[in-house]
Amino acid sequence: MAAKKKTPNKKSGNKKPGKNQWADHLTQRAKAENYPARSIYKLEEIQNKFKIMKKNDQVLDLGCAPGSWLLYAAKQVGSQGRVFGIDLKPIDIHLPDNVVAIKDNILGLDNGSFLDEHRGFNVILSYMAPGTTGRKDVDALRSFELCNMALKVADDFLAQNGNFVCKIFQGNDFNVFQKNVKSKFKECKTFKPDSCRKQSKEIYIIAKGKK
Repeated sequence: MAAKKKTPNKKSGNKKPGKNQWADHLTQRAKAENYPARSIYKLEEIQNKFKIMKKNDQVLDLGCAPGSWLLYAAKQVGSQGRVFGIDLKPIDIHLPDNVVAIKDNILGLDNGSFLDEHRGFNVILSYMAPGTTGRKDVDALRSFELCNMALKVADDFLAQNGNFVCKIFQGNDFNVFQKNVKSKFKECKTFKPDSCRKQSKEIYIIAKGKK
């Protein structure tokens, strides 16, 4: 009896080369709406719930690449508002006239005058995240360090009564960071947007009304 031919394995593991394994309906929606990443919908949820930005605000976006938050913030503040971004990676998309982004390291800012020239931000956003190692404790610690830097920037450059949004990976130092933020703002809440992936450890600190 002749042996039966094996049928090709059609499991989802045989993906086309270069296909983004994290792509989902929000990735497709972002592309259709001309945003470079699905992270736009996290900020949209935050804005809809907490109203952190308003017309004519000056906004600083830390960790702004690939630029989705810049574009969304620009729409919220309007043509008379300004949005500034800093990231280690260059921004390759076309930006509106009310947006300026530079390639720099917030941990050792070469272009210090960039922030000095624009003191008194109404809103500071931090989407900064470390390169992940696969070890949750290490990743959470590195996230905590970046968040402390973002909070230091808020201390120095956020106007009185200004608002601060910060992404952080949940870990042993989360409560310490939250306590530090609460000491500097009138309101402080945590929020995980529905658009976050279920397996993600990220959560957002929403702080309003800098003391």
